[in-house]
Amino acid sequence: MVGFVVKRVGSSILLALGVSFATFALVFGNGPAIARTLLGVDATDEQVAARAAELGLDRPVLVQYVGWLADAFRGDLGTSYYTGEPVSAILAARIPVTLALVGVAMLLTAVLSALLGIASAVSGGWVDRIMQVVALIGTAVPSFIIAIVLVMTLAVGARLFPATGFVPFAQNPAAWAMSLALPVTAVVVSSVGPASQQFRAAVKDVLSRDFVRTLRARGMRPSAVVFQHVFRNAAGPGIIILGLQIIVLMGGVVVIERVFALPGVGELSVSSSLLGDIPIVMGCVLFVIVVVVVVNLAADLANAALNPKVRHR
Repeated sequence: MVGFVVKRVGSSILLALGVSFATFALVFGNGPAIARTLLGVDATDEQVAARAAELGLDRPVLVQYVGWLADAFRGDLGTSYYTGEPVSAILAARIPVTLALVGVAMLLTAVLSALLGIASAVSGGWVDRIMQVVALIGTAVPSFIIAIVLVMTLAVGARLFPATGFVPFAQNPAAWAMSLALPVTAVVVSSVGPASQQFRAAVKDVLSRDFVRTLRARGMRPSAVVFQHVFRNAAGPGIIILGLQIIVLMGGVVVIERVFALPGVGELSVSSSLLGDIPIVMGCVLFVIVVVVVVNLAADLANAALNPKVRHR
């Protein structure tokens, strides 16, 4: 198990470095264009060259990346081109909002996907058909459409939840939960479908195996068979899908934060991109890379803990 963990951690670090370098090369690859965006279209070539040199954008991309990476390990992600504020300080104020949204959404997605998948596979019949239709609708309808419907019905119409804004947990836990209720619901509805279908397929496969029939023949309670034996053997594929689902979820969070005016990393990345504030954009991208890599690493480790065969691949 130790060797498996070391191997997975090493591959995750290499993946994070590779993706961050590719992103850095795309973002910082054209220094003169960045300088001209900052100075305006009326700037002369001499002014553009001077500004690029001032920001260090005239150096080779690899040299820029190595310097940026060394500073990032020390917690320095550069400064905003427009405000001069440290990027790390800007992100520190935004990350808790996004982590709260993503964390609660991922937890609910995992629990609901497992329960819906098990119910669909075990019950069959009309329950299975209804579950599949619901999962299909959730998969087909974009999260921002779901968000708009929730705002119009439950916030503007019924006035049960706030339409926009975010309240920190330390300030008021109840208001924090209310401010996240609709955004989390929009994310969960659009992400629970694929994962629940994967759980359903895995559970149905395990239910058809001989050892399950043997357990039932011995008189073991159906609930014990499902949750103590079937689910443990079927959880691996579902966990992997949940790990991959974080990529889709992070993409949806960008839109959800804009719809609900949440001051998170997603909203910050959009506004910074429109301004051309490249250091902030790169900081946001780095945050997303770290979250995706860490969640997928956790999914691999959880799968290995459940299935010993995975450790020897």
